[in-house]
Amino acid sequence: MTNEHTMMSAGLIPLDANVEVVHRDRYGNVKAIFQENRLCRFLLKHGIISPYVLKIPFLFGMWRTSKVFKNLVVDAGKAGAASRINGSGGEAAFDRIGAGTGATAPAAGDTALGAEKDEAGGVTTTHKTATVSRVTTTVTNDTAQDVVTFNYTASVAVTESGVFNAATAGTMLCRQTFTAVNVVNGDSLQFTWKIKSA
Repeated sequence: MTNEHTMMSAGLIPLDANVEVVHRDRYGNVKAIFQENRLCRFLLKHGIISPYVLKIPFLFGMWRTSKVFKNLVVDAGKAGAASRINGSGGEAAFDRIGAGTGATAPAAGDTALGAEKDEAGGVTTTHKTATVSRVTTTVTNDTAQDVVTFNYTASVAVTESGVFNAATAGTMLCRQTFTAVNVVNGDSLQFTWKIKSA
């Protein structure tokens, strides 16, 4: 490895994104949610199985009190993050979260969710405003955290989520699909996104 290559790679700030999803009923009680295992995540990522696959314990994962998984930072999100670092390009803060029913595996070229839905189950392009903060993962304040709760008034099989920087449209930072979380009227889903420079 040359010194030039070492200097170039030393300045890279790969973005690592993770999300936690918690499902609650109308009374605030946590409902069991299916946590995919590595096999299931691999099969979802490569489009071999659908997010609507049967949730078979041990084969594809386990029932837990929350679902946690790594996300994909898309190309437009990487460009937006670069803009936020030095102000070139004028990207707004990534403080909005969307959720939907899209089943297509995320790809680097994605710019929107596959099928974004609102809390009544209708088609929407409006993202919810998150509560934002900086939290510590490795060093002080190295992680941007966005938290939002969707309060559903209809039955929806939620299979995807993403982070954006505008109420409608805007630039998408990251997206991920997951096995369906079936919500009914009165249920809520809390998404906690953590994006850190790895």
